[in-house]
Amino acid sequence: MAERLSSRSLSRLPTTVLKPSYDRAQITPGIVHLGVGAFHRAHQAAYVDDCLGDGEAGWGIVGASLRSSDTRDALEPQDGLYTLAVRSGETETLRIIGSILSLLVAPENPAALLDAMADPRTRIVTLTVTEKAYLRNAAGDLDGSHPDIIADLANPGAPRTAHGFLLEALVRRQVAGTPPFTVLCCDNLPANGATLRRLLIQFAELRHAELARFVRDKVAFPSSMVDRIVPATTDADRARVAAELGVADAWPVMTEPFCQWVIEDDFPAGRPAWERFGVTMVRDVTPFEDMKLRLLNGSHSSIAYLGLLSGHETVAAAFADPAIRKFVDGLWAKAIPTLPQGAGLDPHAYTAELAARFANTALAHRTAQIANDGSQKLPQRIVASALECVAAGARADHSMLAVAAWIAAAEARGDVLPASHFTDPLDEGLAAIFSRKLSARQTVDAVFDLAGFAKGSAHRGRLAEITAAHLETLRSKGPAAAMASL
Repeated sequence: MAERLSSRSLSRLPTTVLKPSYDRAQITPGIVHLGVGAFHRAHQAAYVDDCLGDGEAGWGIVGASLRSSDTRDALEPQDGLYTLAVRSGETETLRIIGSILSLLVAPENPAALLDAMADPRTRIVTLTVTEKAYLRNAAGDLDGSHPDIIADLANPGAPRTAHGFLLEALVRRQVAGTPPFTVLCCDNLPANGATLRRLLIQFAELRHAELARFVRDKVAFPSSMVDRIVPATTDADRARVAAELGVADAWPVMTEPFCQWVIEDDFPAGRPAWERFGVTMVRDVTPFEDMKLRLLNGSHSSIAYLGLLSGHETVAAAFADPAIRKFVDGLWAKAIPTLPQGAGLDPHAYTAELAARFANTALAHRTAQIANDGSQKLPQRIVASALECVAAGARADHSMLAVAAWIAAAEARGDVLPASHFTDPLDEGLAAIFSRKLSARQTVDAVFDLAGFAKGSAHRGRLAEITAAHLETLRSKGPAAAMASL
């Protein structure tokens, strides 16, 4: 068996590989991160690694997985070390990240994670658990009927959900006289800090009204915006990285040179000096969030679904398709006027940069990877912008073609697309709708009802009408004809 990347092998790595400049034995934990997947390791963990290298020794990360043991199993034999491979064109820079001090798997030992979160040294809890893990209902509130929420209320000492871990750890800190940690959401939710605060208050109310008041009055939830493209790691990536390192890395992370983090500066218990390494600290993250959700995330989802329907496996291949590129340019042109004015944004420069990022063939970002969980992503990425367009008297044809493409791609699984090509939390309900062989308008109405798209809006019917027209074209003539109709 090949030697693994580890603390012992660090000194023998090639000089071309960037390595931690600090003594990891002197680092103490200050952050617990929930959802220690590839994105966290390419983004927040890299920024923290920068701070540790600048002498801020009290901000090491305890990483926790709420579901799978895969990350722990890969990185624990490596002392938490892994390679960050930054790829652009023909160039690749390898950097070893050392900021993750230990790894926990919540289902195996929930007590250990609660202990880490209740530790007085922990001053920030960050999250990248994906949109679906927030367990919202169609109205956007906490789904109090979800089995995991019910289980957490019945047994708070062994939580299953992020809500359960956050609240129980805060309760234990309160009992011990330890100040609350700051909760920093890094997921693509609208007003993510405020959204998580509202959900956690709703969860706390189900336990005790006094707990809800404590969360409302004493816990900080700054919103943030994160941006970096992180494709899934392949076996070819592992082999290439191992050849360069001279040792095996079970789970290197692939990413692009671009990296952005905008955070509302509300950290009563302290924070790393992230701004020294390119993080933008602001009073209100909303304008940056809106620009990213509507221009990057909205177009990313559109490229994924139209790319799948057009037979493209990667973002770069789909974006090189003239029809899809023209569609994305049109989507951006429609979305830019919905962005906040006078907030210092430069959306035209931003989209020019996005075009270069999407065209980066070195990343091989799979369209099927981006396609997951569309019902949870599209409301803030696409539907919100479409509602503003229609309310302003403009058309929302580009936006709703993206929604129609999601429906068509989901419907195509098991036919022209592999059955498990991508997944969605609403797959059971979607399958029931598709099995009825409904008309395009009936399908769209049923899907809108299931997903809660534009729920309560006076413009819901108009959006459904546009979406149904696109779905009919997608079904009868295909994606090229649907895009040409714009």
